[in-house]
Amino acid sequence: MPALKKESLEKYFSSLYKGQVHIISISEIGRAETEDLKGFGYGVPYILRFSVNNEVKSVVLETMSPNSFGHDHFSDRAQNLLWNHSSFNRLPRHVRSVDVGAFTPEGNIISAGEAEEFFIVTEFAEGKGYNKDLESLLNTERSEVLDEARAKALAEYIVSIHKVKINAPHLYTRRIRDLIGHGECIMGLIDNYKTGYEFITEELLQKIEEGCVRWRWKIKGMGNRLCQVHGDFHPWNILFREGVDYTVLDRARGEWGEPADDVATMAINYIFFSIQRYGRLEGVFERLFNIFWETYFNSTGDDEMLKVIQPFFIWRGLVIGNPLWYPSLPVDRRRKLFNFIENLLGEDKFRPERVNEYLG
Repeated sequence: MPALKKESLEKYFSSLYKGQVHIISISEIGRAETEDLKGFGYGVPYILRFSVNNEVKSVVLETMSPNSFGHDHFSDRAQNLLWNHSSFNRLPRHVRSVDVGAFTPEGNIISAGEAEEFFIVTEFAEGKGYNKDLESLLNTERSEVLDEARAKALAEYIVSIHKVKINAPHLYTRRIRDLIGHGECIMGLIDNYKTGYEFITEELLQKIEEGCVRWRWKIKGMGNRLCQVHGDFHPWNILFREGVDYTVLDRARGEWGEPADDVATMAINYIFFSIQRYGRLEGVFERLFNIFWETYFNSTGDDEMLKVIQPFFIWRGLVIGNPLWYPSLPVDRRRKLFNFIENLLGEDKFRPERVNEYLG
């Protein structure tokens, strides 16, 4: 929490109320008034009394405490407070929200109360999506040296980022909970399937969802595995330039997670493209899958991942198996993806040499 300065508060409220503000007093609710901001902390509501335009006003300034009830990350707390500001004033008799804002590291205050939609500005990165490489391999019989070098480089990249560890078991539990219940993850994907399409029934989707909940109880306590992750490490989020020079895009869902997330997200794409070409994992895509897989596991020796990776494969299988995004995928190919998903529901240890058995 940055040190909060009286001068910063007066500057912020002067801008908000369009007049010169003078802070009269600051107090924790239920405590004596003071002008001293020492000890200002997360989650404590403060009453601020100030004069502006010949009036004395009182407002409450409050932050949200980080905790393991869905408020672990800065973005969680921002989401909650932005929602509060947008909704308080629409409910009769509710205390009114005056503004929502943020503190800078220097202790200054930025207003976000007028925001309607947020945006991000990033640098522009040159390159061609790695998916284009894989698409080009749909029409060839063998991989080139560069194809193999790129698969190896991508595995080495996630090996390097996964070395960064943090001791925060509650963040691991949160990541596994999000894997199952988040709108972008397993339950959210299932809710966006159209039941009755081809072979996809409510019973099938319920079976998958219930199996994934069982997986949550198997792995959510493995907080020792928490590490830095990308979180959305698929071919469309990688731009290659010459050789193995590349940039990654759009990391997602938090800085820390389970390393199997990144491994499964890339590995399943070699399977997916191979299914489109051969109906199974073989040929050029099997070669790239093996290079990626062996490079990672030879470097990390993470055999425990074989008992954790299943729900991450299931999640990504639900993405690429969804007719919303891949409506032209032949039904027999889509069925193979769902065979893969169903077989992993009860597979205690993932065996890469059995991928074609899982596909059925």
